[in-house]
This record gives sequence, structure tokens and C-alpha cells, in this order.
Amino acid sequence: MALVKFAIASVFMWTAPLLILQAYKRDLLPGFSSLSPEVQTIVCGLLAVVSVNVVIAFYILSAMREPPTSAEPKPDPEFVSRARASVEALQSSPEIKKSE
Repeated sequence: MALVKFAIASVFMWTAPLLILQAYKRDLLPGFSSLSPEVQTIVCGLLAVVSVNVVIAFYILSAMREPPTSAEPKPDPEFVSRARASVEALQSSPEIKKSE
């Protein structure tokens, strides 16, 4: 599920700014014609950046709302048993007791 959300967010991160730039290029955004060309370019660029930030915010919120996969991590039982045996072997070794 996380990979699907990531893919959807990635698609929106690419398409949202491009749609805003195309809407600006085709004069689909209302109120832009009264602005100077320099201001139009700056506003359009800022809108594109804000759209990416909104997509990122929605992705972060959706990730935070996801339930955790497990409450507590569980160690591998085989590894734990081998580690305990190793520690016990070291503690019962006469060489270690002499150096203490």
C-alpha cells in the first residue's frame, strides 16, 4: 500500500506543476491578464512550487495516518538462541575468569 501511495504522490508531483504551467500558457487562470508578464511568470512559478509542497504535505499526512505494521519488532528466534549460547560459552570460559 505504501508503494501505491508513493507512486500516486509521484505522479501528482509531476502533473500538478505541469498543469499549472499549461493553464498559465493557455490563459486559463483568471486575473492573470491584468498583471505584467514578469509578475505572471513569478506567480505561475510560485503556484507550481506550492502545488508540489501541497502534494508532499498530503503524502506525509497519509503516511502518518497509516496504522503501524506491528506494535513491537520481534527478533529472529534462531539468532537469539545462538546469541545466548555464545554469551553463555564466553561466560563459562576459564580464560575470561582468570583475567577478571
